Amino acid sequence: MNKQEIMRILPHRGGMLLMDEVTLDEDGAAVATYKVRGDEFFFDGHFPGNPVMPGVILCEIMAQTCCILLEGQKGVPMYTGLNKVKFKNPVRPGDVLKSTARITKRKRIFYFAEGRITANGSLCFSGEFSFAVLPEQKKEDNDDAE
Repeated sequence: MNKQEIMRILPHRGGMLLMDEVTLDEDGAAVATYKVRGDEFFFDGHFPGNPVMPGVILCEIMAQTCCILLEGQKGVPMYTGLNKVKFKNPVRPGDVLKSTARITKRKRIFYFAEGRITANGSLCFSGEFSFAVLPEQKKEDNDDAE
């Protein structure tokens, strides 16, 4: 899938869409790539003169990769848990990331997954995570009456 096809599945846009392309492998895993440009918003302050991708952004990349596997599910996937998360090597501008995610279990609206991210062949992130696919809320559902 190219970026246009990814945007038909994920609601992320602009600086929060952190994938360039995605494929599904023979084992049913989603495999996404992302070229770290260096002009991403989070590098401005993390860290000046020594840019390192924040760990929370690596968690977001993993979530987006996993959500490709939820294509066709009605609702909005929301993170419900992160377990055994490890950050092994820093990610810097110019790195090419490869994130791989697979769903390991499903229980009603909950999906359990595992994944890893490498940069130029070195492991940067690994972990287990879960999602709940929640009904989409319309804006007026969140407005409080005065």
